[in-house]
Amino acid sequence: LYNKSTYPPYAGGGGFLMDGPLAKRLHKASETLELYPIDDVFLGMCLEVLKVSPVGHEGFKTFGIVKNKNSKMNKEPCFFRSMLVVHKLLPPELLQMWDLV
Repeated sequence: LYNKSTYPPYAGGGGFLMDGPLAKRLHKASETLELYPIDDVFLGMCLEVLKVSPVGHEGFKTFGIVKNKNSKMNKEPCFFRSMLVVHKLLPPELLQMWDLV
């Protein structure tokens, strides 16, 4: 389905931030491309059209977080306070995280 050997840089699923003007430009760019079935990659394709590169941020844990089940740190609010998006947590884990924070 994709005619290049590698995907363009894209923001991993789970969350991202952008300003309103970029969202409007992305909407217009999306109308120039054939829809691709992987939403993260499609966003990257739209960003590529606009010549905009996504920038990583430490607070976005889109591949989950490494947790040591024996560590007390995982029960400390400070462990989570710098995280903006945490992917791959089960609903009970999310509720516990938000209770801590």
